[in-house]
Amino acid sequence: MLIFLANPNWDKILEFWLAPSIRVQSFIILGLLLLVFLLTKLTKPLLGSLFTTSKKEDWSFKVWKHLERMLAPLYLLLGCVLSLVVAEHVDLGSEALIRPFTSAASAWAVYRLISGFIKSRAWLRLVAILAFGFAALHFFGLLHTTLDFLRMLSFKIGDRSISVLDLVNGLGILLFLLWISSIIGSSGERKIQQFPHIPPSLQVLLTKILRVLLVFLSFAVALSTIGLDLSSFALLGGAIGVGIGFGLQKVVSNLVSGLILLLDRSIKPGDVIEIEGTYGWINSLRARYASVITRDGKEHLIPNEDLITNRVVNWSFSDPNVRVRVPFGISYDSDPRVAIKLCLEAAQSVGRALQDPESRCLVTGFGDNSINLELRFWIDDPSNGVGNVRSAVMLAIWDKFKENGIVIPYPQRDIHIKKLPESFKNPVPKGNPPPSE
Repeated sequence: MLIFLANPNWDKILEFWLAPSIRVQSFIILGLLLLVFLLTKLTKPLLGSLFTTSKKEDWSFKVWKHLERMLAPLYLLLGCVLSLVVAEHVDLGSEALIRPFTSAASAWAVYRLISGFIKSRAWLRLVAILAFGFAALHFFGLLHTTLDFLRMLSFKIGDRSISVLDLVNGLGILLFLLWISSIIGSSGERKIQQFPHIPPSLQVLLTKILRVLLVFLSFAVALSTIGLDLSSFALLGGAIGVGIGFGLQKVVSNLVSGLILLLDRSIKPGDVIEIEGTYGWINSLRARYASVITRDGKEHLIPNEDLITNRVVNWSFSDPNVRVRVPFGISYDSDPRVAIKLCLEAAQSVGRALQDPESRCLVTGFGDNSINLELRFWIDDPSNGVGNVRSAVMLAIWDKFKENGIVIPYPQRDIHIKKLPESFKNPVPKGNPPPSE
């Protein structure tokens, strides 16, 4: 096939396709495709009926979903292998079509197998390029030539000579190990979260340590497979660390601050915090930032350094009980004792207000227009919001005051006129013109 592409002699190409062995192989391939289509249509419902009662979380259902993806490529690959065995015994002359088609079927099977475990599109695109790239090289007869060429291209690192093929192998091993590390890290994270006696902040810290160790081991194994001595990178790693320390100060500061937050457990997932006017609960703690979701559904990404250096109000740090203050005023004509009694009743009528500790209502001062009071009550669920419960209590106070004649005043001013102008003492009658001078 490669000869035809390099030197397109149409007579030879026509002769190639009209050869009896090629025509036989073409019919075999078309028959295989038709047979695979029919087998897939017939066996998929039969096998699927065995797993219809399984839940999505069951391992049997997951096995069936992977098997469903693999039915067609497995049938095709099995048919190609059997065709090759038959072709060798029948002596077709050559397998110029069956062998490349078998390589393509193998690439398809490998891609379907790996894609069942990978969700990232970038990783899937890389797997597709590698699988079908090898198949294409084998189809054109360039696989061994390409490997020999990559083996010839080499460079030296110290006393070690490394070829491009070694780098490609090392890169492949590294990608495979990183993929395995991500699976192990996700599984380990789920296992760590199943231990209720471990605090959430410690769970996040253990997860991060596990992922960092897995990534480090992946790089170490990949470099070892290439044949590099890891000790030779010690000086280079120190220089790179100094450069990173100067160039990425903010990033490093956020990383260190994240570790401090996890170690001292001052902030953990699920806590309700308030920082620089942002009120919400912590959704997750990342290496560089903390995700805080507010009551209106907005997700704020706050750098870890800000959580260390700024004043943070943690509403649920040591005790979930939070005291809510409701200041208000009543008219001087109203009885403050009756108003205090009504405020306490209004607070107890709201379900989220706690009975213990009990609510308090105090006179805080005598203002210009009102007697100033303040209602103080407790809640134990600040994650459900503070403004909404304060609003509910204020509405209950309004209803109580309306029912009992308690007046909430508004600013008023009395104007006393000491002396009227002369023009106001003798007003001009309506309809008469002013006297002319």
